[in-house]
Amino acid sequence: MPPRHRSSAAPLALLYAALIVYASLSPFTGWKQPAGVPLLGFGNMPWQPYWTWFDVVSNLLGYVPLGALLFGAQVRSGRSVGWSALNTVLAGALLSLCLESLQNWLPRRVPSVADWLLNSCGVVLGILIAITVRALGGVDRWQVLRDRWFVPRSAGGIALLLLWPVGLLFPTAVPFGLGQGVMRLREAVAGWLDGTPWAGWVTEGLDADDLLTPLSRGSEWLAIVLGVLAPTFVAFSIMRPGWRRLAHVPAALALGLAATTLSTAMSFGPQHAWAWVTPAVLPALVAASAVALLLAFAPPRGVAALGLVALTMLVALVNQAPTDPYFAQSLQAWEQGRFIRFHGIAQWVGWLWPFAGLIYLLARVVARDEAS
Repeated sequence: MPPRHRSSAAPLALLYAALIVYASLSPFTGWKQPAGVPLLGFGNMPWQPYWTWFDVVSNLLGYVPLGALLFGAQVRSGRSVGWSALNTVLAGALLSLCLESLQNWLPRRVPSVADWLLNSCGVVLGILIAITVRALGGVDRWQVLRDRWFVPRSAGGIALLLLWPVGLLFPTAVPFGLGQGVMRLREAVAGWLDGTPWAGWVTEGLDADDLLTPLSRGSEWLAIVLGVLAPTFVAFSIMRPGWRRLAHVPAALALGLAATTLSTAMSFGPQHAWAWVTPAVLPALVAASAVALLLAFAPPRGVAALGLVALTMLVALVNQAPTDPYFAQSLQAWEQGRFIRFHGIAQWVGWLWPFAGLIYLLARVVARDEAS
């Protein structure tokens, strides 16, 4: 039997499946029972009367990562290649079938058997890519690299590190300021509870965002420092002290700069790619790098404990920052067309990443293993 490993592919596969659900059923409004459709819409997927090449490519490629991740997670857990491939195809096809069927209940979505077939083919393509990588020895080389760089049972932390730059692709009110979703969450809950006795509990203070004053230079600086350090706390909680941590610091900084610059370029155009560099950014980057280098030889559990404090402060600060007109214009562009198929993924990752990081770091603090 193949050896079992805790793979970061498992949490990534679950997250990606959740994001597929979001992308397939967004905007989650206008639900109504389909009329004249058998079995309340389940399995009702007519041939779409029109299509574009973008629809074909997006439906095919959108399920490729799911197929690769699901297959990889099962193989790494000890299942055979054959069973892993079969389970992955069935799971991916069933997920697509359920989501296409649910689109019968959403007037703004169009279920299609072509979409289901493309999604299923995307899963198969993902499996083939994963099998090819495995046959070429990519998985074994990754395991050797992972054993050298990370402590055992670090799959969740690795998944968080891979998702951090994805969250930065959605525009943030403060550079590197992930986690600014509390106000949006309250607005959503207020909509769900509208007309109920509990509506007042949530709607009270919803207009407070209009009264928020811009962050002071010091608060903005601190928020940027904490945002840059956020992945470092996660990384150092699963990396042994030493030179590998020193190598992580410039790599993480470069990745964060690239993701933030790309986000700004997509929002405002390439000519404004560096518009996010405010007067507080460069001093904050220098300070964050210095703190990260100082923590390079700290014990993993101590770093995790500091990370709990830092991420809590980050969430508190970024949710006090108001949205300026340019930021609001950027969000409107993302949410009303230009990036509608992508924005949900980056948006949810950006909102939830600090909270997932808090949970993970808490688990590292209380864990009894090599990270102690």
